[in-house]
Amino acid sequence: MAMNDSVNILNSAYLAVEYIDSFLPDNPLQQPFKNAWNYMLDNYTKFQIATWGSLIVHEVSYFLICVPGFIFQFIPYMQKYKIQQDKPETWEKQWKCFKTLLFNHFFIQLPLICGTYYFTEYFNIPYGWEEMPRWYVLAAQCFGCAVIEDAWHYFLHRLLHHKRIYKYIHKVHHEFVSPFGMQAEYAHPLETLILGTGFFIGIVVFCNHVVLLWAWVICRLMETIDVHSGYDVPLNPLHLVPFYAGARFHDFHHMNFIGNYASTFTWWDRLFGTDSQFIAYQEKEKKKQCVTKKKAN
Repeated sequence: MAMNDSVNILNSAYLAVEYIDSFLPDNPLQQPFKNAWNYMLDNYTKFQIATWGSLIVHEVSYFLICVPGFIFQFIPYMQKYKIQQDKPETWEKQWKCFKTLLFNHFFIQLPLICGTYYFTEYFNIPYGWEEMPRWYVLAAQCFGCAVIEDAWHYFLHRLLHHKRIYKYIHKVHHEFVSPFGMQAEYAHPLETLILGTGFFIGIVVFCNHVVLLWAWVICRLMETIDVHSGYDVPLNPLHLVPFYAGARFHDFHHMNFIGNYASTFTWWDRLFGTDSQFIAYQEKEKKKQCVTKKKAN
């Protein structure tokens, strides 16, 4: 009975969104995107699209999303939004991070990406334009992937902090006490495999078109680069996502080394009390700000 009720609710929600979508103006980018997609299908094989297309989407998205945070360090006005203002980025650290990223991307992640084609073939996942899900279905699928990845990340990330194994694997990621966007995927190769597994679980559950692979890659990169950016910028659209952790939440993890283990949302840390030190720190900072304002007045 409960299952039928859930299905009816989902169907009703789907119909409601579809009804609202019918009143929205046509997306001016839809036709150019359709033309580009069909051109890709006509000129490249499925293997090329799944392998090299996925690599290009990952690399271009990763470094483009890193650009704003990289530029912020050269803009004095943006320094007031930097969370750990006493620990500026250095060229030495950024260059070291970049070299490690290239190794991880091409020697760890690329071999995994090469399996994308075989995954789509095994599960008979379509590539065609006509089979592509609507934008709201794609958004819901990406959110579902984020929920699954967040659960995996919380428990495996917390395990990687265990004193018996921390220094062998996860310590590499914590070389930077004050993180910056490009450092999001700076990690030991084993960590890339262990935590990266959570990314693929949602794909296995939800994937009904190859476009979800790329949409989820972009969404995940936006989130992880944002929380590692080191900047808490106002009017960040990601803050509209319910229970979104954000940069301050994860920045505290790098500063404190304990707690705030989740990647995207706050509920697992709240449920298990692993955000208690972060909450205490926030209260302490609020009191400091109040005292400073009183003195200024």
